[in-house]
Amino acid sequence: MTVNEFAKAIHENAVAHGWYDTPVDFPEVAVMVHAEISEVAVMVHAEISEAVEEWRGGNPLVYGTCALAAEGCKYSGVCDRVGEPGGDGEDGPCKPEGVAVELCDAVMRIFDYLAYMGVDIEAVLEAKYAYNVGRQYRHGGKKI
Repeated sequence: MTVNEFAKAIHENAVAHGWYDTPVDFPEVAVMVHAEISEVAVMVHAEISEAVEEWRGGNPLVYGTCALAAEGCKYSGVCDRVGEPGGDGEDGPCKPEGVAVELCDAVMRIFDYLAYMGVDIEAVLEAKYAYNVGRQYRHGGKKI
């Protein structure tokens, strides 16, 4: 699956789960466009904040997940839906957790939005990477 195909699948899943029940409108008025982008930024920030909380809690990168595979999942014996999230209710023991999981949630939020906007993510990633390869060390001396 390509990045663009993955983003399209993510967006279709977001639509199927009600995230687009109210049509998202992007009128020509710049203020409205920025409001929509701000909503996306807030949701991405929320996922990154969840990753920080996982890290602060000393949790591993990925845990509690029969959704990936039964091997190594301490809940695989009680989870009747190995390979699917939410074997014990929506947020049950089969729900993937951890720093990496929350960062992936942020990536999926971004991909959802870009797919909705019709962006060729692969082309933009390749262009931005090519540009970054030619940048100065630490972008000319930036501290962070």
